[in-house]
Amino acid sequence: MLFIKNAKIYTMAGEVIENGCILVENGKIKEIGTDLVAPLDAQVIDGEGKNVFPGFIDAHCHIGMWEEGIGFEGADGNEMTDPVTPHLRAIDALNPRDEAFENAIKGGVTTAATGPGSANVIGGTFSVIKLHGNRIDDMIVKETLAMKCAFGENPKRVYNDKKMMPSTRMGTAAKLRETLAKTVEYRDKKVAAGGDASKMPTYDMKLEAMLPVINKEIPLKAHAHRADDIFTSIRIAKEFDVLLTLEHCTEGHLIADQLAKEGYPAIIGPSFGNKSKFELNQKTFDTPGVLHKAGVKIAIMTDSPVIPLEYLPMAAALAHKAGLEEMEALKCISINAAEILGVDDRIGSIEVGKDADLVVWEGHPFDLQARVAFTLINGEVVYQK
Repeated sequence: MLFIKNAKIYTMAGEVIENGCILVENGKIKEIGTDLVAPLDAQVIDGEGKNVFPGFIDAHCHIGMWEEGIGFEGADGNEMTDPVTPHLRAIDALNPRDEAFENAIKGGVTTAATGPGSANVIGGTFSVIKLHGNRIDDMIVKETLAMKCAFGENPKRVYNDKKMMPSTRMGTAAKLRETLAKTVEYRDKKVAAGGDASKMPTYDMKLEAMLPVINKEIPLKAHAHRADDIFTSIRIAKEFDVLLTLEHCTEGHLIADQLAKEGYPAIIGPSFGNKSKFELNQKTFDTPGVLHKAGVKIAIMTDSPVIPLEYLPMAAALAHKAGLEEMEALKCISINAAEILGVDDRIGSIEVGKDADLVVWEGHPFDLQARVAFTLINGEVVYQK
């Protein structure tokens, strides 16, 4: 049992509580209020002069897929031998002993959606994980979050070098359509077989992995920077009636009103750093504010290791500096991220019954001088300054 007292609590559920208290029991938030009394057997954290936030959430990164300071031996994010690899799973590449996990926790980030990179048209499945533990199986919040797919420069560059399809944007779209169409046919044959093994189609691991997409159980997580690539991802999602989240959405500010009408959520970034390729030439921290004002549901990503995960609050702060309201910027790395990932029943805000993923800050997380005093994951203190 753990008790936090005398803190300013940013619940991210609509209220900020001055001089508040939080009681944690069995890894969950049991009580929140201003006049609570600490149980005699509780560990007490005095939050006087400090701020408490829910653990921040990165809705799109590759933590554990490209390990810190290793190079090839720790680079497991892109299987660049086949443009269509939906049967790959993030959990089989994640190394929780990578120092990036500890660094993220020290920076107040407790949860991440992580998975394959964007070399392939279809790269495999993302997972949502807590960032503390030594066995990935015990850290999973949502094992099969989404199916990664990619548009634009990356897949065409990789496979043009191999003299394979796709070497154009047309080829990328065709490869994705082909796989979705084959999955629909495969599903329909399985249904028609009615359980008769003799009539079942030959087992296909790739198409089995795509069935949750076609059945609208998980979305396509679509890497798309440029406006035309964003619209291609939407066009294909509509053709096959599948769920979709827009990842990166770098030129989203140029088409904000149209994206608002389409209704797909956008996970924006990484907006910090140089414009390393042509399709990033419109990159700006204005994008989150413009999309929010247009009515698009947004979160902010680091795309770690592009931006180290511990700098997620900095990325949100720079979006705030560029015009996104402070509370909306905070939501982009807490409750909005949780809702887009479909895990808001457990994390993303400080509410009774949710996981006790809490961070006690000395200062405001948007202040570069602020420090994390304590990080809790599932009610356990996993970092103390």
